[in-house]
This record gives sequence, C-alpha cells and structure tokens, in this order.
Amino acid sequence: MWRRCIHSSRGALHENPLGLPSRPPPPTIPRRTTGPPEKRAIANVGKLLAVASGKGGVGKSTVAVNLACALARQKLSVGILDLDVFGPSLPTLLGLRDAPEPVLTPQGALVPLANHGLACMSMGFLVPGSAPVVWRGLMVQKAVQQLLFDVAWPRLDVLLVDLPPGTGDVALSLGQLAKVDGAVVVSTPQDVALLDVQKGVSAFRKLSIPILGLVLNMAHFTCPSCATPHRIFGPPHLPEDVDLLAELPVLPRVSVDGDAGVPPALTDPAVQIVMDPLAREVWRLLNER
Repeated sequence: MWRRCIHSSRGALHENPLGLPSRPPPPTIPRRTTGPPEKRAIANVGKLLAVASGKGGVGKSTVAVNLACALARQKLSVGILDLDVFGPSLPTLLGLRDAPEPVLTPQGALVPLANHGLACMSMGFLVPGSAPVVWRGLMVQKAVQQLLFDVAWPRLDVLLVDLPPGTGDVALSLGQLAKVDGAVVVSTPQDVALLDVQKGVSAFRKLSIPILGLVLNMAHFTCPSCATPHRIFGPPHLPEDVDLLAELPVLPRVSVDGDAGVPPALTDPAVQIVMDPLAREVWRLLNER
C-alpha cells in the first residue's frame, strides 16, 4: 500500500513524501534562526551511530550491516536504518528484497522489518525495487525526517544509520535534526577516496557529530598460499586527525554472502575475527561520549 502512496500522493509530496497518515509533525529545519536547530533523540534508541563515506563504492553499506551484526553478537539490541534514499542496499544485504511492505502502528508509525536479529528500515522497503526515486532536496529532507522519527523502533541499545556517500542533504538533515552519538567513516586505501574522508570529517565536526574513527576497507589481501598480506591498492596516506579503528581485508565471502543476503559477520570466522573487535571498540567509544 505504501508503495502506491509514494507514487500517487503527489499533491502532498513535499510535506509527506512517504505517504504516511497524518501525525504530529517531526522537527523541521528552520529557514532562519538565531542559533542551531534543536536536536531530538529517537524514541527507544539508546545510541545513534552514523556510518558514512566520502565516496561511493568503498563498501560502506557492507561494513554497516556487518558491524550491526557484530554488535548484535555482543548481546546488544541493534537496529539499522538505511538513509541512502536513492540507492538503498539494506534489502539485498539483509535478505529482505522479497519481504512484505512495512505495516503501520495504530498511531501511524512504520513498523521495522526484522532479519538476522536486527530491526531494519529502508526506503527500499517502501518503493518497488526497480523504481527510481527522483526527488529534489526538500522532499529528500522530509523523507529523512519521516524515516528518523516516524518509525516505531523496539527498544534498542544502538541504531546504526547507513548514510549515502558524501555530505549532501541526507547527512545535513541527520546532523541537524537528530542527536548523533558518533560517526564511523569508511574508506578504501586509495588517495582519491581518503581525500574525501577529510571533507566528510570536517562536515560532521561542523554539525557537532563526534568522529569515532576510520575503518579502512579492502586494506589488503592475504595470500591463501603463503599467508602474506598484500596491499593491492598501495599503502594508505591516512588523515592525521582521525583515529584508525580497523583495517578490513579483502575476503571473497563478503561479496558472495552479501549478495545472498546473509551477512558473513554472523557465519564466517574469518570475518568475525576482524568485525567483532571493531564492534567492541565502537561500543566502548560510544559509551565514552
């Protein structure tokens, strides 16, 4: 039903792009103000963690999903919100491409889907898989507000937010509207990717979002014959003012299992050995804030 509403309720798209029933309005970004807009906590969410990247194609969504699963392995209650409005990956990575559309509570809030022990919400659950989302900035901002504050999350220790690449409307809306406890930035080792890391870090700091650190994805490949790690993208030139949280290797199962909708952090010891320590460190840093 909500897929039909998104495409049919054009008269109210700017104010209600997801076609949800009328509810008290979420906080808005004021056009003129004497100070920063008031940030709001998300109901039932303990810690809010943003997962970001300066460029696309660095494996940010894969890292976000597997980090969420690794946090769940630490006996935490975990949710994940896919805010990549134009290119949502969560339905595929969590095996929910054929899941039924989310239902509504009596109060008109979206009920998250669940799989692999995670509570999940994504724009990909609300539009047909082949349908593009062609929206201007204002509609994107409103959709972000609805996905942040019109979802009936269960009680969560931590909610991960998978952001789209770069520092556009979605990241700005998140940083202005929600109380974000920390951000993890994902990059590959190439200079062309790491240069944009610094831009993203600077943007988050302007929004008063703490940077927990950098996850260097696809940092090296370990030869199966000699067990020697090879930096196939060359040595990284890391930013000096961002802590390195983890270097994740190139592992064949990550791509295969991701396409199958089974996060390897749940099943593959080679992935767990790198993701579990990362999850513990991220959780420690979140609780220091």
